[in-house]
Amino acid sequence: MNLNSKRLRFDLQIIASWIEPGAKVIDLGCGRGELLLYLKEHKGIRGIGIEKDEAEVRECIRKGLSVIQGDLNEEVLDYPDQSFDFVILSQTLQQIYEPHVLLQSLLRIGRRVIVSFPNFSHWTIRFDLLLRGRAPKNPQLPYEWYNSPNIRVITIKDFRKFVYDLGYKVIKEAAVSTYNQDRQGNVVRFLANLRATYGIFMIGK
Repeated sequence: MNLNSKRLRFDLQIIASWIEPGAKVIDLGCGRGELLLYLKEHKGIRGIGIEKDEAEVRECIRKGLSVIQGDLNEEVLDYPDQSFDFVILSQTLQQIYEPHVLLQSLLRIGRRVIVSFPNFSHWTIRFDLLLRGRAPKNPQLPYEWYNSPNIRVITIKDFRKFVYDLGYKVIKEAAVSTYNQDRQGNVVRFLANLRATYGIFMIGK
């Protein structure tokens, strides 16, 4: 990672470091396009994004990015096999109704798929459940149970098993602990499933 990447969320810094220069990339749920813009400016990628929120799509276009407004579950079906070198799904998997179906689609259109997600096994979540008897809530999962967009409870261990159960392989993985509104962080190597706020995986066939 270089100094220019520090403006990105820490998990996006890790993802950016995994992308090869000049690669063809699609970013699903790309938000305001921070990662796409960084990859375009610093790695010379050929990139497009898909985003549901109209205001965020407009912001991406204002930045000169190629972004489609739509439902990523439906939009990915329109791409031919192996259209991209990398497919990025950042902090979105926990909101997907059929993650196994989506992952199969992503590995059809991309050579590699990079997925990041909040780790529901973080110690703060365990603490709330064990001692307070409350639904999970922390800086990475700031919602109440009744208004949360997250419909899947994912841990780092669960996701790794999920990938293997589908017959795919984990090429790279990183567990990270973040702070300062996720702008800073570090890679966790000891007791990652307990201490990491996010899991990041690169998957292939």
